[in-house]
Amino acid sequence: MKTLPNRALWAVLAVVALLSSGCASISPYSISEGELESHLKDVVAEYDRKQLQSGSPLSLSLNDADITLGPDGRDVAVIDVRGQVALNALMAKLPVDIALKVEGAPYYDSQEKAVYIRRLQLLESSIDSPFFKGDLAPVTDTVMRVVAQMLETMPVYRLDEADFAQRMFGMVPMDVRVAPGRLEFVMDNE
Repeated sequence: MKTLPNRALWAVLAVVALLSSGCASISPYSISEGELESHLKDVVAEYDRKQLQSGSPLSLSLNDADITLGPDGRDVAVIDVRGQVALNALMAKLPVDIALKVEGAPYYDSQEKAVYIRRLQLLESSIDSPFFKGDLAPVTDTVMRVVAQMLETMPVYRLDEADFAQRMFGMVPMDVRVAPGRLEFVMDNE
C-alpha cells in the first residue's frame, strides 16, 4: 500500500526534474496574446460584478482588449483597451466611453501563480461622453493610478490549478519571458 504514494511522489519528482532540465533551452508552456486578452476581459467582468455587489456606483465594461507582446523586440506588453465607465446615480446611468493604451512589464508572482503588468506608462488616452470629448491629459495621473492599481491587483493571467501541466509549472520556481506574440514560462534562474 505504501508503494503507490511513493510511486506518485517519484513520478512528480521525475516530471519536475525533466521540466527543470528541459526549460533551459526550450519553453514548454506559453500564453498567446489572444489567451491574455480573453482572460483580461473575464477578470474585468468579475471585478465589475464585485464592485456593483459591494454597492459601488461605478460600473466598468470592456468592449475590446488588444494585447501586443514584445513589440519591436522589447520585453513589454502593450494593452489597448476600449470600454465604458458608467456612473449609476439617481436611477440614471451616465456612460463614458474610454480608450486607453498602456505599456508595462509582465511579472509572474509565484505565490499567486499569476501574471501581472507592472511599471505602467500611459501611451494614449481618450474619453467620449455627453459632457466631454477628447484627450484625458488633464486627468492622466488619476487615470493611471486607477489603471495601475487594477493591473497590479487583477492578473492578466492565472495558472489553472485544474490543469496538470499548469499545476506542475506552479510547483517549480518559474518566471515569464516576453517573446513576440506570447509570454513564455521559463525557469526562474534564467
